[in-house]
Amino acid sequence: MIVGVGIDVVDIARFAETLARTPALRERLFTTDERGLGIASLAARFAAKEALAKSLGAPAGLQWTDACVVTNDDGRPYLEIGGSVQARANDLGVDRFHVSLSHDAGVASAVVIAEG
Repeated sequence: MIVGVGIDVVDIARFAETLARTPALRERLFTTDERGLGIASLAARFAAKEALAKSLGAPAGLQWTDACVVTNDDGRPYLEIGGSVQARANDLGVDRFHVSLSHDAGVASAVVIAEG
């Protein structure tokens, strides 16, 4: 059963400017494993985290670093969650997330489907 769906888009250039202007933001938004990625990949991962929050009803208190977007051996993205994100998923009965990322023409986008 689908519990929630989230979608988000990010202007990559604007996102790069924001990270350059506020360097500490990179640590607040991304896990250690994510921080070394290129700007388009970071923008797509930020979009995924926004989409994830929306799929969970966008409750207050979710920590950005409690979700990490990783890719498996064939390049498919998936979410590793813990802490505040895991607690919310548990509350809603979510046991699986489906993730799709894209970046092209200066825009990064993501869709997350929460399934329970």
